[in-house]
Amino acid sequence: MKNKFIFSLVSFLIFSKPLIGQEKEELISLFNGIDLSGWKIHGTEKWYVENGDLVCENGPDKEYGYLSTNEYYDNFILTLEFKQESNGNSGVFFRSTLDGIIINGWQVEVAPSGLHTGGIYESYGRGWLAKPDPKDENLKDGDWNTMKIMVDGSKVMTWLNGKEMINLSDEIIGNGKGSIALQIHSGDDVKVRWRNFKLKKL
Repeated sequence: MKNKFIFSLVSFLIFSKPLIGQEKEELISLFNGIDLSGWKIHGTEKWYVENGDLVCENGPDKEYGYLSTNEYYDNFILTLEFKQESNGNSGVFFRSTLDGIIINGWQVEVAPSGLHTGGIYESYGRGWLAKPDPKDENLKDGDWNTMKIMVDGSKVMTWLNGKEMINLSDEIIGNGKGSIALQIHSGDDVKVRWRNFKLKKL
């Protein structure tokens, strides 16, 4: 009887290990392709779903606009796809908090060619913290691009279409907490499509 118990216990430990690992590797889908469930609009700019894509574009005010997750995410790897349908400026914020359309946090830039897509910008603070080397940019204008963002403690890394853009360590970022937010820049002709938001907590 004792041997059977030991055998059962060992079997449980062996076969339960992969399940524990799988829980840690679970991907969270931030956008359901149907509506804006799980997100909050800040400002008067346009956020809507069309053909399974999340679309942002300027409204009549042409002001800043944001779409933030209801949940806070501190340490994570996020992958997403975006396609720019204009020459406007946008971005993906992390560890961000909002008061109206005033945002505190850090932005991974999404912009036309030559304007530092994948770089890290601190709004209402220190400005540019890191810009990619222009020769490393491999943005596909008018087509779908894949962006990967890793935030872990004070470390931030970004990739664009599989190529590393930024590797940054910053103590102030390390103390930040908040949501993920998409941006519409003010005054620009902004229209961006987004899809396939997959997040893994670290």
